[in-house]
Amino acid sequence: MNILRFSDLVAQGKVAGRRVFIRADYNVPQDGAGRITEDTRIRASLPCLEMALKAGAAVMVTSHLGRPTEGAFKPEDSLAPVAQRLTELLGRPVPLVADWVGGVSVAPGQLVMLENCRVNKGEKKNDEQLARKMAALCDIFVHDAFGTAHRAEASTYGIAQYAPIACAGPLLAAEIDALTRALAHPKRPLVAIVAGSKVSTKLTILKALAEKVDQIIVGGGIANTFMLAAGLPIGTSLAEPGLLDEAKAVISAMSARGAAVPIPTDVVTAKTFAADAPATTKLASAVEADDLILDIGPQTAARLAAQLKAAGTIVWNGPVGVFEFDAFAHGTETIARAIAASSAFSIAGGGDTLAAIAKYGIGGDVSYISTGGGAFLEVLEGKTLPAFEILERRAAV
Repeated sequence: MNILRFSDLVAQGKVAGRRVFIRADYNVPQDGAGRITEDTRIRASLPCLEMALKAGAAVMVTSHLGRPTEGAFKPEDSLAPVAQRLTELLGRPVPLVADWVGGVSVAPGQLVMLENCRVNKGEKKNDEQLARKMAALCDIFVHDAFGTAHRAEASTYGIAQYAPIACAGPLLAAEIDALTRALAHPKRPLVAIVAGSKVSTKLTILKALAEKVDQIIVGGGIANTFMLAAGLPIGTSLAEPGLLDEAKAVISAMSARGAAVPIPTDVVTAKTFAADAPATTKLASAVEADDLILDIGPQTAARLAAQLKAAGTIVWNGPVGVFEFDAFAHGTETIARAIAASSAFSIAGGGDTLAAIAKYGIGGDVSYISTGGGAFLEVLEGKTLPAFEILERRAAV
């Protein structure tokens, strides 16, 4: 992908004294009192901020937070907690600027945070007038928020159209490199793990992957639908019987290429969906009418783990069971540890996937952990993200 990188501009000495507008992703979880409960996204933005400051730029950074109403700012919409956390992490004050669209005063070597960009009228609809005003604030626009790369909004797309220079920050560039390595130029075999509650939400992804991967591992409610398509009983398990033809089409597409969608041969069941429900391991063919399938069984998990350890590239989205309940977490843990032990290039994305990685402490053993949820899924689906498209177009000028 041909894009301009902020690191290249810095290396070429083109940043000193320039006004740099950075779009970060600070949509972080908070408790009822507004305190940040998890700051991974804030820490992930530090390399870009430090790169710009060290290069002598006048730096502005903004993000969305929550779901504010445009034109109706409320205290809970404020990025103040983020500015405070950045102050602590950077060891320097990070002033918060409200009502900034009309102009911002910032000197070279200084960093200011611009209040929640989604409060601005026209942000979500990528209003041209708003985008042009944002672009007028800077000499260089840096997109460093992969989690928003699938949205064409004023602060992610419009500003990139009209800013004098538009480029990718180090976080976004790393995402592009990792996704390119995993999907465009993968080392074979390429294995994709696609799990979750519903086939319908990931059907297009499964169809797209069926054209390019060597193996698709399905889990969760998705696996139940595929088991049903294979003629296996699933009891009262979560599934989508109306999508059996689509599941069969994915199986057929893989089979036509000499690839496979492994169907579980054993499962872990319960009679109720609860953390303390007794867990029973049984053959997939022996699932009873009142059973809930909540995990893959140890035989299936071991077989999949062996395939993952032999993979060249692994793309992981979603746990294969109800890993939040310890009795039904063994399948996801086995998969996670197999990925960690594999020599394959591995890329993981999605909120539940990241939670599983954190639970089993394997973050250091996954080659790349994506910071985007919806954006990650759209790339797997084969879509061109708006942020990638506009940055490529600007680089070609």
